This record gives sequence, structure tokens and C-alpha cells, in this order.
Amino acid sequence: MTRKLLSFNTVNPPGNEEKIAKFVGGLLAGQGFKIEYPVFEDNRLHLIAEKGLSSRRPPIVLSGHFDTVPLGKKSWSFDPFTGEVNDGRILGRGSSDMKGGLAAMILASIEAFIETPPAGGIRLIFSAGEELGCQGVSKLIKEKSGLGEASAIIVGEPTANLPVTGHKGALYLKAITSGKTAHSSMPELGVNAIYKAARSIMKIMDFNFEAKADPLLGYPTLNVGTISGGMNINSIPDHAEFTIDIRSTTKVDHSKILNKFKREIGDETVIETLVDLRPVFTSENDPFVQIVYDVCKVERMRNEFPKALPYLTDGAVLQKFYNDAPTVILGPGQPEMAHQIDEFCYLDKLAQAVNIYKNIILKWK
Repeated sequence: MTRKLLSFNTVNPPGNEEKIAKFVGGLLAGQGFKIEYPVFEDNRLHLIAEKGLSSRRPPIVLSGHFDTVPLGKKSWSFDPFTGEVNDGRILGRGSSDMKGGLAAMILASIEAFIETPPAGGIRLIFSAGEELGCQGVSKLIKEKSGLGEASAIIVGEPTANLPVTGHKGALYLKAITSGKTAHSSMPELGVNAIYKAARSIMKIMDFNFEAKADPLLGYPTLNVGTISGGMNINSIPDHAEFTIDIRSTTKVDHSKILNKFKREIGDETVIETLVDLRPVFTSENDPFVQIVYDVCKVERMRNEFPKALPYLTDGAVLQKFYNDAPTVILGPGQPEMAHQIDEFCYLDKLAQAVNIYKNIILKWK
């Protein structure tokens, strides 16, 4: 199953998730799942698959995404789209992030109904357009009715089958400065937009979030990731822009961060919000987390638990949409392989993930 999913080139951009969505949907329809293909963009579809839903209890939601990041500029040691198997590993773009997780979720969902119909049923939400800030699922929940409720959520991102109960949120911003163009030999006739951007960046280098430490997620962070501006070397630039990536915790409020940020950066810079996603967090004491820990054979009170992730997932959107349903990030992929050249996933992790997902589904009463 993983090899088949890897054969679909869903590098984002452009994504082109329609074909893989139709393949998975056709497979699940043959197993009695109700299928929908909400449109994200041209040639880009989400997949929603449901089975066994009941009015007595909300279903468990299994979340994943079809798209992958680009291959990178370095050459791969193998074809990234054939799913070559070598030395106990399956190789390819998306093997860890996260087509291996999708394959395990698909098979676990089918097998769960072969054994015992799970209480409340199952809803699979496989999204297009996750890799650039969860835009796909964000658009989906705004435009799609009938997504119902959820008793719990599993996000199949790579964790090496170790359950994770939280990750930081994200506030992505674009900052724009404007000036007046002139010949570079007469700078007194112009206004340099790049200088404005530079002054603004210096003001936020040591931005104080005024935040207490989050026991799981630590402290919020800020990074200026890109900057651009100017037409050529001998003109005063009349436009510049840069992007800011803020990673947040449960101890800060995005609106308050944004207001403080705008005050400190000043009027000469215009701020636009690109992505606004809150952190994911579920208490270890939640009954769903306890079941997940039992299935994954997690020893209570071990120092490495609870675990948090450094990256974003669709769980940031879905947990909020589903009224803070308990959410666990859990998948067979290797976290360190995400977005890497020569990406791989261990075969034994794939097999383990099928059983882990199936047992969680069946035990979540």
C-alpha cells in the first residue's frame, strides 16, 4: 500500500492530489466506506471516508495529508517515486511524511470492521495542501458542512510510533515596507524601503513574548525566514518585504502577540497574517491518551513522556474545530526523515502502526 501511494507524485507545489485521493477513495468505497472528495484547488482533492457512524457516539477521526515537500536540489540515491525496498526500509518521498502513515491508517480502518465494528465508527480526513501551513484542511472546515463531531483524533504524522500529545502553534506573518524610488546616485530624492525593513527586523530580534514556560512546549520562538526587495543595484528600492515565523505555546495569545508586535515594529511596516494556527495539547490524564499509551506500551512516568513535536500538523485545525477533542500525533515515519533527501520509513514500523491504529480504534469505547 505504501509503495502504491509513493507512486503518485504529490510534491507541493503543485500538489496534484486528485489521483491519489481517487485511488484511496475507490479502495475504501469497495470496503463499504462512504466517500466524498471536497475540492481544494484544480487537480487537488481532499478525501473524507466514513463508516459505521452512529447517533449515539461521535466517531474517531484519523487525519493525514496526501502532499509532500519538493525533492530538494541534491540528487537522490534512488527513484523517489517507486517505493524501493532495501535493508528493512521503504524508500521514497513521503515514505515517512506521511504516506506510510496513510497506508497504515487505511488498512487499520478496514481491518477494524472485519473484527468488531468500532463504537461510533471511523472518519478518515486525508487532506490536500498541508505542507505549506495546513491551508487545505483550514479551507475544508470553512467550506464543508457535515464534518460532524469527533470523540478523538489521531494525526498520522511521523513519530516512530511513539505517541505525542502536543505541538506548538504557528503565526506566520508577512511584513511590507514602502519607499520612493530614485537613482542610487541621488539617494536624497528617494526613500529606501530596504532600510525600513532592516530597522523593523532589528526591533524584533529580541522580541519579548512575556510568556511563562509551557510544561510541554517550552517557550515561544520567532524567526525572520525570508527577505526581498529592490529592482536593481543602482536604484533606491521602493518596496521590501520579509516573513516572520512565530511558534507559540498554550501560554500566549496570538492576538495579543500580534498587537504587541505591531506596536514595536512601528507604523512604517505593514503586517499581514499568512497562517494563524493554535497549539495542540491534550493532557496525559485524558482517557483517550491513556488507551493510546496502553496500546503503544508506554511506561507511565518515564522521563521522555509526555512528548511534544517541533512541527505543525493538521491537528492544530482539527482539534479546535472538534471542540478540543483529545488529539494524539502518532505515525510510523521517522521524524528526522521528514523533508530529507533519501527519505525512508522502516518496514517494521509500518506493520506495527497498522496494529496500533486498529487496537486504538477497537479499544476506544
